[in-house]
Amino acid sequence: MRSPKDFFAPLAVGAPDPVREIPVRPSRMIHFFDPGNEKMTAKLPDLASKADVLLGNLEDAVRADRKVAARQGLVALAKNTDFGAAQLWTRINSLDSPWALDDLITLVTEVGDRLDVIMVPKVDGAQDIHYVDRLLAQLEARAGLRRPLLVHAILETASGVANVEEIAGASPRMQGISLGPADLAASRRMKTTRVGGGHPGYLVRSDPAGDDLHAGRTTYQQDLWHYTVARMVDACAANGILPYYGPFGDIRDVVACEDQFRNAFLLGCVGAWTLHPVQIEIARKVFSPSPEDVAWARRVIREMGDGTGAVMIDGKMQDDASVKQCKVVAELADALAARDPELAKAYDAVKETS
Repeated sequence: MRSPKDFFAPLAVGAPDPVREIPVRPSRMIHFFDPGNEKMTAKLPDLASKADVLLGNLEDAVRADRKVAARQGLVALAKNTDFGAAQLWTRINSLDSPWALDDLITLVTEVGDRLDVIMVPKVDGAQDIHYVDRLLAQLEARAGLRRPLLVHAILETASGVANVEEIAGASPRMQGISLGPADLAASRRMKTTRVGGGHPGYLVRSDPAGDDLHAGRTTYQQDLWHYTVARMVDACAANGILPYYGPFGDIRDVVACEDQFRNAFLLGCVGAWTLHPVQIEIARKVFSPSPEDVAWARRVIREMGDGTGAVMIDGKMQDDASVKQCKVVAELADALAARDPELAKAYDAVKETS
């Protein structure tokens, strides 16, 4: 077992010091793009003004015969594209693939100064993070980087869920964790072929009203991912990192996508993956507190004074726990307003009337 005082020591001679606190930057949407697809990459300058995070995907959506081209495409984009305030992330290939090592060597040594976060798929346990952690330190030292790259794990295996707490605390580099529902469903042998979202067969039914067991009984579709998302959120919160919902595969069903994103937001997720530009606006809407919620949060904080005791506001009891809840909303609003001028204007408007 490593000594706690060694946890923040570089894992390679010449590597930058590990971070002691994960920077919390707006990341309401992690927008995936194929770096080897010229039609898709041509849209990046426009998307950079709309998406908080742009992620060059090297893994599942890229065919085996295009892996190298996608990697080199990401290097070229990182060197030559102005991403503005948007963060640039990448998802490397899984650690059991023949491409992951070259992904890390190439990206860190050639454009490590342009990348913010490296997403690692199919993380089974802390051992996977420890491997990436040490390797990144060696490559950072080779490249002369002064800022350590952060690591984001995807929760998409049964082993990963079982070990999510140790994954979340495996390294100072850990930035966050995303739910990967499709691979997780396969790993668990779940009987769904959907990429995220609910399933009409996963339901509860109201009790019978009489002798006819079929008459008048209402059904309610349930959330397949509630347990996993809640556990992931707890693991992230306990370790000071950020939880995210993953993909919603039915691009046409914008209503269900918004519902799924909102469930994740209410449970504590800070963002979600977006696979198509239409989902960017959904994520922006859902993962930004409404102006009304922000106004209420600021009012409670203001009227609670030093945050102790209890007061009644509009017939509702507020105490120190209420202030803590409201500070989550107000602080998020402030961070988003600094990134999003439209939100800043909306939040300022309700501030003046609250």
